[in-house]
Amino acid sequence: MPEQRNPHFEQAVRDSFAAQQLMATIGARLARVAAGEIEIRVPFRSDLTQQHGFLHAGVVTSALDSACGYAAFSLMPQGAGVLTLEFKTNFLAPARGAELIARGRVVRAGRTITVCQAEAYMLSDGTENSVATMLATIMTIRGRPDIVG
Repeated sequence: MPEQRNPHFEQAVRDSFAAQQLMATIGARLARVAAGEIEIRVPFRSDLTQQHGFLHAGVVTSALDSACGYAAFSLMPQGAGVLTLEFKTNFLAPARGAELIARGRVVRAGRTITVCQAEAYMLSDGTENSVATMLATIMTIRGRPDIVG
């Protein structure tokens, strides 16, 4: 398990996530918060789809980005903020099903730069189907807890 530096990281992650209006807009919820690991779930809604009826890529990448960002944030010192520097997403299949599951984890946590990986699945009839993968570079912003996500 990666070393977390904020003894109150879980509450810090939950408080920050609750303040993200985009996550509220798409109906996302934190399903799991652990040191270096985050799971976000988004229920399928027709108003979040693209022209073919699949969950929009913007929704999928937003959930993956937040999963990576909060996985990194969970290992940062108290009072730090987090900012995404870069991400690369590969879409593997159309996002169709009942619920999107985005799982992010820290690959390597540095003092300033953290590399994370996330996987997106669509839950359909009790089965998780892989739909996307992300590799992200996340930056620690010291002394700016207002910059999260």
